[in-house]
Amino acid sequence: MRVLAFDTTTGRGSVAVVQDGEVSGEVRLTAPDSHSTRLLGAIDFLLGALGLSLQAIDGLAVAIGPGSFTGLRVGIATVQGLSLGAERPVAGIPTLDALAYRIRGAAPRLIALMDAYRDGINVGTYDQDAKPVAEQRLVHPDELLASLPTGAAFIGEPARRYRAQIAQAQPEALFPERSLFLAASVGRLAIPLLEAGKGLSADQVRPLYLREPHIGPSRR
Repeated sequence: MRVLAFDTTTGRGSVAVVQDGEVSGEVRLTAPDSHSTRLLGAIDFLLGALGLSLQAIDGLAVAIGPGSFTGLRVGIATVQGLSLGAERPVAGIPTLDALAYRIRGAAPRLIALMDAYRDGINVGTYDQDAKPVAEQRLVHPDELLASLPTGAAFIGEPARRYRAQIAQAQPEALFPERSLFLAASVGRLAIPLLEAGKGLSADQVRPLYLREPHIGPSRR
């Protein structure tokens, strides 16, 4: 199965084509505020470089969050449009799942961390095979540091930022060096879902928020 996957949930945007678990090609873009202007161009470039049309893709995959509210809207709107146009199913992959997949096997417990952009950290907890063992949650940094498991491996931007504090609280903590560009992992996680017939139609794809978007009153 050949899958076109992309992630726009953070400033590290990426697009990948994954076939039978192997990455055929990937485009990475550090574009925190311009996914809306670069994503389709990156998809066109990658498919063209691989000599593929959209009709040669068997399924689509997108990171559904948590993450930047704007980035999520861009990614989901794009996958919905492509799904409708090409009549292809979609797999929506939680971003924290894709992060944990990057360090599968690194420790008996894997902790994936993402910034919540205002005052918290999104946390996903997984076993050594990157299977979820708890619900994803939003915590304050102090709460995270007060409840760290022993001998866990950590990944994500907050893991880098709070590495010293995590290591002080849990000296056995591991910090595997992995890229945080996630499209290839999104594609790999999507393949078994799509092969099992668990793909979604365009109108079924929804963002995953660990809290409601912050919408204030108009100043006008």
